[in-house]
Amino acid sequence: MINYSAVPSPCYVLEESRLKYNLEILNKVQKEGNAKVICALKGFSFWKTFPLVSKYLSGATASSLNEVLLASHKMGKEIHVCAPAYRKDEFSQILRRASHITFNSFSQWEMFKKETLKKKVSAGIRINPEFSTVGVDMYNPAGRYSRLGVTRKEFKPMLLDGIEGLHFHALCEQDTDALEAVLDRVEANFGEWIPKMKWINFGGGHHITRAEYDVKKLIDILKKFHKRYPGIEIILEPGEAVGWQTGELVSTVLDIVRNEINIAILDVSITAHMPDCLEMPYRPAILDSAMLGIKKYTYRLAGNSCLAGDIAGDYSFDKPLEVGSKIIFADMIHYTMVKTTFFNGVKHPSIGIWKNGKFHLVREFSYNSFRDKLS
Repeated sequence: MINYSAVPSPCYVLEESRLKYNLEILNKVQKEGNAKVICALKGFSFWKTFPLVSKYLSGATASSLNEVLLASHKMGKEIHVCAPAYRKDEFSQILRRASHITFNSFSQWEMFKKETLKKKVSAGIRINPEFSTVGVDMYNPAGRYSRLGVTRKEFKPMLLDGIEGLHFHALCEQDTDALEAVLDRVEANFGEWIPKMKWINFGGGHHITRAEYDVKKLIDILKKFHKRYPGIEIILEPGEAVGWQTGELVSTVLDIVRNEINIAILDVSITAHMPDCLEMPYRPAILDSAMLGIKKYTYRLAGNSCLAGDIAGDYSFDKPLEVGSKIIFADMIHYTMVKTTFFNGVKHPSIGIWKNGKFHLVREFSYNSFRDKLS
């Protein structure tokens, strides 16, 4: 249990025991489902934990040269690469480190085929099942007009020579029912080519470590797929499931102002330090708080940037907030950390790990960090 009074503010703090708990669940899926589970760096790039992550997972999935380099330098296991398009000036660097690479189109495959085969990197094509139950269009990779993956109509079997894998991704924070529905469509549209492959990547968005997730059913789905297509390797690449509920963002009240309602200004920024809250949007959970009006004292929690909409929402508390009160945002260790910015130069949260009853500071950001991002 983290002692938040021992954590500086602002700070992202991960509790190592919670990460280990998630990794054990993911490893159970690997072993019992006979699949590879790899860490999607777009959702979890907390590289100070990679020595622990690599003890459980089979590797990482990267979507850019920078992520490839991070996986190579800090994890040292299999590196699976998938991006909407590759730059010619970066591709050779990616190939030197990749074990698997997925092409988003046949035109990209034709452009880089010769080099890929020469380096003996296992190549795959991303397919679009044109079906998804994701509710938010911005997070739906299989929506209409999506640029991600080849549809059945655009699929070119005559160009499959050298292709060893198929890769689909159509989930976002979803359970096994969504996976079953998507998998049915994948097999209906592309099933005749699956037996010709060495591997198939089920993508990310599997909320495996969420308490309500049906892990047993997922393992059953994997086993049944193996029976239908024996000898084909299955790959899953969750990012959020790795860091799910493993830590918090610690912040502090800097001031309380009033404009018809009480507004607490924090030492963090919602737009800079937790952008998904405005982008998705969603209401972040805060420890020891409730919805508007449930508890005695209600405040609007606001960030410390000049953006008018830099607001987390309205929350109620048992006790009145004061300057110096700690506000603890829950579940901030996966996508949230990855997507932060230095907007407005607001102090960037430090990064720490809670381990064996103690806080360990692993990164602190300074003026130089802000300056060197620009020029």
